[in-house]
Amino acid sequence: MNGDPVSGESDAELATRLAVEAGHLLLQVREELEARRAPAWQVMDNGDLLSHRFLLDELRAARPDDAVLSEEGVEDPRRFTSDRVWIVDPLDGTNEFGERGRHDWAVHVALWERDHLSAGAVSLPALDMVFSTDPAPALPPQQRDIPRVVTSRTRNPPAAVIVANALGADAVRLGSAGAKAMAVVVGEADIYVHDGGMYQWDSAAPAAVALAAGLHVSRVDGSPLVYNARDAWLPDFLVCRKELAAGVLTALWGDPRGRGYR
Repeated sequence: MNGDPVSGESDAELATRLAVEAGHLLLQVREELEARRAPAWQVMDNGDLLSHRFLLDELRAARPDDAVLSEEGVEDPRRFTSDRVWIVDPLDGTNEFGERGRHDWAVHVALWERDHLSAGAVSLPALDMVFSTDPAPALPPQQRDIPRVVTSRTRNPPAAVIVANALGADAVRLGSAGAKAMAVVVGEADIYVHDGGMYQWDSAAPAAVALAAGLHVSRVDGSPLVYNARDAWLPDFLVCRKELAAGVLTALWGDPRGRGYR
């Protein structure tokens, strides 16, 4: 397992620690600013910046030779030639973070190594929960007859509507991509499908954790997710229980293998 030979901290352990510690900082700044009755935009902006600076400083210290792709950072050109690129979202679900009492926001830390996600963690700080690739989450057995599709709080992505109608599924609404993907990991939902636009940092860590848990993870056409592309835009994402994947892809493409299957 890759890691720091001096500290003995593996990449997965580092991702988990940073996701947790960044979450603690976010909870602290949120509490302090809400106590001062700061406007929501200030809570969100301060949280984004604080978490980004923390993650960047820690990754530079722990893995100085690795590149970083962060939602809040400037482009790191080393990522185009590096075999190891950390893809982080310092605060996924910024709007939810800015709303008092909401818990559906997250911190994402993932490592793309050559051609695959080799480590990752998603923390849900307001719930005091963290999910990592090592140890991988234990996927609970499916216990409901009617599947649940988790979707956006504010809009209905077309793919989610198509899948819900085709499978006769119930809908669950949550904020951040990390919160939605982890809802599938813990069994609160069965399918998360999104085609309304997102970036690499929105899905990298959730994809890493979901794959480690044994879920189906792909683009909405069934093709593999590829990270560290020059364009940070990776607009769609599918996480679901493997036993539902064929039904989801058939609903979307009329083929249980999906359009991108090879």
